[in-house]
Amino acid sequence: MLDKQGIAKRIAKEIKDGYYVNLGIGIPTLVANYIPDTMDVVLQSENGLLGMGPFPFEGEEDPDTINAGKQTITMLPGSAIFDSAMSFGMIRAKKVNLTILGAMEVSENGDIANWKIPGKMVKGMGGAMDLVASAENIIVAMQHVNKAGESKLLPQCTLPLTGVHCVKKIVTELGVFDVLPEGGFRLIERAPGVSVEEIKQATAGKLIVEGEVPEIIL
Repeated sequence: MLDKQGIAKRIAKEIKDGYYVNLGIGIPTLVANYIPDTMDVVLQSENGLLGMGPFPFEGEEDPDTINAGKQTITMLPGSAIFDSAMSFGMIRAKKVNLTILGAMEVSENGDIANWKIPGKMVKGMGGAMDLVASAENIIVAMQHVNKAGESKLLPQCTLPLTGVHCVKKIVTELGVFDVLPEGGFRLIERAPGVSVEEIKQATAGKLIVEGEVPEIIL
């Protein structure tokens, strides 16, 4: 199975030269560490930064330079800092080519729930709802099952929704899945050492397997 770093490495392969990319809180922030130096990619942080770099080394952190998840980050030459109004103007105007988010649940129709568990205090949904409403390409980085071993790839989400029919691709510790427009998770790659049968048992939603499924190559 993939660890969090492995999930981030695999998602980094989806980024194309010239992309503007928004990284959500959690596993998505790790993607910044695996973008090749040869690619011209601009990372956007919704708290007001274009040009986010990889995480700083220990001892080199600047407490005033943080991402939306309040983690210390680095800035690349040519970076720009601006207010939230400007940041969400970019998002709502569809200037961001790719959004990478974490999730608690994803449905086989591409619905996403990633901001609230009923009964638990939450300060707010942050920028997630704007991102899923505006982005045309959304990849989810998530664990395949919850702590109780229950699938998080479901026929329908049980938690409050963040957005509907918006997720295009999912990368978990078990594999890579396309979310089909007509519904269903199409397995396109499996994690090294993980069988198709294991993935079937861990997936509650409609799983589509076509022919031989190759292993992920990082």
